[in-house]
Amino acid sequence: MKFADIGLSDELLKAIDEAGYSDATPIQEQAIPPVLMMKDIIGIAQTGTGKTASFVLPMIDILAQGRARARMPRSLILEPTRELAAQVAENFEKYGKYNKLSMALLIGGVSMGDQIKALEKGVDVLIATPGRLMDLFERGNIMLNGCDMLVIDEADRMLDMGFIPDIEKICTKLPTTRQTLLFSATMPPPIKKLSDQFLTSPKYIEVARPASANINIEQFLVDVAPMKKREKLRGLLEIEDVATAIIFCNRKTTVRELNQSLKRHGYRSGEIHGDIDQAARQAELEAFKNGDINLLVASDVAARGLDVKGVSHVFNFDAPMHPDDYVHRIGRTGRAGAKGKAYTFVTRKDSEAVDNIEKLLGNKIDRLQGGKAKKERSLTDKPSKERSNREKPSNAKHKRAGAQEEEAPQSENIPKKPSNRRTKNVDSKGNIIIKDAEATEDGWNGPIPSFLDISFKD
Repeated sequence: MKFADIGLSDELLKAIDEAGYSDATPIQEQAIPPVLMMKDIIGIAQTGTGKTASFVLPMIDILAQGRARARMPRSLILEPTRELAAQVAENFEKYGKYNKLSMALLIGGVSMGDQIKALEKGVDVLIATPGRLMDLFERGNIMLNGCDMLVIDEADRMLDMGFIPDIEKICTKLPTTRQTLLFSATMPPPIKKLSDQFLTSPKYIEVARPASANINIEQFLVDVAPMKKREKLRGLLEIEDVATAIIFCNRKTTVRELNQSLKRHGYRSGEIHGDIDQAARQAELEAFKNGDINLLVASDVAARGLDVKGVSHVFNFDAPMHPDDYVHRIGRTGRAGAKGKAYTFVTRKDSEAVDNIEKLLGNKIDRLQGGKAKKERSLTDKPSKERSNREKPSNAKHKRAGAQEEEAPQSENIPKKPSNRRTKNVDSKGNIIIKDAEATEDGWNGPIPSFLDISFKD
């Protein structure tokens, strides 16, 4: 369906056209008309479906009539993270360019004084994270009894982050006659309970199976030993046609170290994680969107909601610990009908995580071996007794004592450098010396011979 057929205003249609869009996505086609009719809705939609515009566009037309009063926002949008809140604000600026609507962004990591000044002037649209909103409310800087429209976005993510009690408290401060829009990728019992409590006869819209993966994304598992992940990543970056890519890690320290490693090897990369302040995060995101960097190493703070055009690849440097996180991570590519690829590095210890992901998806993910994808059995196939989930290579070597043993991948995309051997030698004074030893970013190349007794001093 064309946007022109949904019932939006001419001013809004002009802004949509200038943004380069003409056709509505399924969630937009089904959600915008009931929102314009002031109905409550529950929207179940996977990431990358155009969900944000499905509430931003009708809100602009609804709020076009009316006037904001000091400290009393007319509408409220709750987002789980700063990045999502900032992105929604960008959408309002882009689509509301021909409407004279005022907006305030309440997020942590930025000046509270500037936010208070914006509220005192009066705002039509208030976009906030629950923590900062409750802080300003308790200080008396904001009143919610004039808010006639509430959007709870990424509700399942709110649940994961422990924001549901705050949302319940916020809902009790708003008028009971308000219009409420709730969006989520899944509908777990606590979210169903929330909707039953605070929505009135909502229209239920579901455009895809909850937590399903985008069919436009090719997905691959890459078997790799932990110490070979960086080498494998660089190899894939070289052989793949990577325009822009997001590389996800489970830990902030891994994000920092991997970004530093990529930069040392000449890649244009940046990083984003929870320890970076808001200004620095925004600067990295802008550099990524503008093409100043084309690789963004990120923790799960960037997994949901970030909409960057042209992300061709997602790499899960660490397999996600929760299957829902996998869906949201890879959803950064393959957006708006485009094609994308997602590679997930897996070690022996990740077998359970992979099993859970595949159960959620309902199918097996292809394994990349020797640079080619190997088709896996479907979940309905009966496994052979002779075949295990991961075939053990016959030439697997044990690591030195104290290190975790991992299986080497069946074959590597990147030719292995010949390993330098260490040989025992004795100088004229009888001291043992090591020749031809090589230190790399992944540690010593090869095992230390057992005849060496090495101690380290400060």
